[in-house]
Amino acid sequence: MNAKQAAGQPALQQTLSTFQLWGIAVGLVISGEYFGWSYGWASAGTLGFTITALFIAAMYTTFIFSFTELTTSIPHAGGPFAYSKRAFGPTGGYLAGAATLIEFVFAPPAIALAIGAYLNVQFPEINPKLAAVGAYAVFMTLNIVGVQVAATFELLMALLAIFELLVFMGVVAPGFSITNFTKGGWSGQDVFTTAAIPGMFAAIPFAIWFFLAIEGVAMAAEEAKDPRRSIPIAYITGIITLVLLAIGVMAFAGGAGDWTKLANINDPLPQAMKMIVGENSGWLHMLVWLGLFGLIASFHGIILGYSRQIYALAREAYLPPALAKIHPRFKTPHRAILAGGAVGIAAIFSDELIKIGGQTLTANIVTMSVFGAITMYILSMLSLFKLRRAEPDMVRPFRAPFYPVFPAIALAGAVVCLVTMIYYNPLVFCLFAAFLAAGYVYFLATKGSRALHAAPTTTPIEGV
Repeated sequence: MNAKQAAGQPALQQTLSTFQLWGIAVGLVISGEYFGWSYGWASAGTLGFTITALFIAAMYTTFIFSFTELTTSIPHAGGPFAYSKRAFGPTGGYLAGAATLIEFVFAPPAIALAIGAYLNVQFPEINPKLAAVGAYAVFMTLNIVGVQVAATFELLMALLAIFELLVFMGVVAPGFSITNFTKGGWSGQDVFTTAAIPGMFAAIPFAIWFFLAIEGVAMAAEEAKDPRRSIPIAYITGIITLVLLAIGVMAFAGGAGDWTKLANINDPLPQAMKMIVGENSGWLHMLVWLGLFGLIASFHGIILGYSRQIYALAREAYLPPALAKIHPRFKTPHRAILAGGAVGIAAIFSDELIKIGGQTLTANIVTMSVFGAITMYILSMLSLFKLRRAEPDMVRPFRAPFYPVFPAIALAGAVVCLVTMIYYNPLVFCLFAAFLAAGYVYFLATKGSRALHAAPTTTPIEGV
């Protein structure tokens, strides 16, 4: 146990089962199966985007197999922050922690606005922004009430979302045509030429959206009953589930009809189903309503993720220590939950007021979130290589298979993604770098206080 647990102060509770962790892994990501990815078709076409998506799937699969070694060796609510700190010291911990925080705090406002927009379509009298704020209020409350309640709800939402995706594939399957899928599939051309390659690179962020945030399970490590056994199972089965769903959704949607009509919209699945069953089918109405479950699952799960990251950073004075308080009754980091929500709600109300490069704030913070994720992936793989060399005797309940090949593939893939995203989004990258620089100033200014508040990241948690 850490120093604060020993002192009798409230601490996170080890209550999560393997099945609940799998639900968190899938739920964190599954909204990416519903929307966002089809924008990759606009630049790459169906076939070009399939290549891009398979490349990203390979990167994520090798990353998760490698990342699981770190998560089980160092089960810590800070996740990548703890791994990089152990490998590269406080500065490495800061960079990984800040990147992860940007990823998890900046993703929820976009999903909340999608929830608000969805409700506005069904009930036009509802203000989308107020609905988005209402979503924050409901799911922050649910996360505060207790991790068992939150994780059980997340599992239910993930199962319902998977059921809906399977229904979609089953309903459109009779109308599937490979000709529909391949027509103009190489950036608008029927045959591959080198002219399709730039579009495939430009589509990388939309392929990442298929899997973004699965690493958030690491932030629940201190709340798992048996993290060294349950986390590998949850991670590996989770990434397999998501890869299969991504391939299925992409293939069946693209083969349903004219895929170009789905390439620049936020609801590709209902529109693809409409091509097969028409506008008045009961299947279509069910899909539209159940689509909310995927959004809710990711939104709710990412709140859990950002709150644990804020809590872990604050516990060691990388953020104001007051944010590390645990609710005495519910044993959840309530202040961290509220702090991340405050940032998200501010972003919601600033959406139309702040534009960057001609795009709304929300569109840009999604890209910012992806920059945070990719930076964290790179630092995590570098940490794995460093710790293998510097601490060969560390207890590793799960070892990355095919080391060093798997982590090298994940690292190389992440570097390609980062370079590509910088090329296509230079202004957002500059803002991302500015956030890291501003945070580093705070990091340097609070160096003294960290010695007083820091809790060890290397001591195993109780029961592990």
